[in-house]
Amino acid sequence: MLTWGPYGMSFQAQELLGGGLSILAVGLVTWMIFWMLRHARGLRGELEHGLDSAIAGSAHGAGWGLVLLGVVAVGREGVETALFVWAAAKSTGDPLLGTLGAVLGILASVVIAYLIYRGFVRIDLAAFFRWTGLFLVLVAAGVLAYGIGDLQEAGLIPGWGQSAFSLAHLIPATSWYGVLLAGVFNFTPEPTWAQFIAWFAYIVVTSTVFLRLSRRAPRRAPAADPVLPRGTPDAAERVA
Repeated sequence: MLTWGPYGMSFQAQELLGGGLSILAVGLVTWMIFWMLRHARGLRGELEHGLDSAIAGSAHGAGWGLVLLGVVAVGREGVETALFVWAAAKSTGDPLLGTLGAVLGILASVVIAYLIYRGFVRIDLAAFFRWTGLFLVLVAAGVLAYGIGDLQEAGLIPGWGQSAFSLAHLIPATSWYGVLLAGVFNFTPEPTWAQFIAWFAYIVVTSTVFLRLSRRAPRRAPAADPVLPRGTPDAAERVA
């Protein structure tokens, strides 16, 4: 629907739709980054609590509760993924390249999930989401800049004259590394001032807030030794 729906629209309407959905995708991903930062340590407990609450109902209600929980959890992530992948693939100018990257990413996540399920891989979710969160900040900043460019082409945002600068001589858009940067980070060698300001401001503000919140995240306190009543033998004596 996102790919073939806009074909009957005018150029300006297509650019407005593309820019609006790109900015919406950035908003959803930004919200997800900070949500995962707050809930990374207790995510498993929250999911188990939701399952226990659903199972605690009647047999018929428990079944529908599990279905609803799965639809909401998978559907929410699916909508975010669809919008973000669509915006990233559209910005590369090559739908096949964007689709291939999405398929490879999904397959990689399936392999990692299977390894975790089988117990072969153990991941510190707090550290994992901290690093992937910083990576997603860079990716989202590129999608934001791309969305700003679409809105400029639609005439909603002023073009502000010439490009802010040009890196085409250092990173040609047709080179393999230029295509790679464009596909992953939506890099453009000649951004407008509006694109550069939005990209730079988003990275500075979002990464600063993210790092401060990650440092304030509660650390898991070491288990304290139990206080034994007086006269109770200690561990060494019990072992002896």
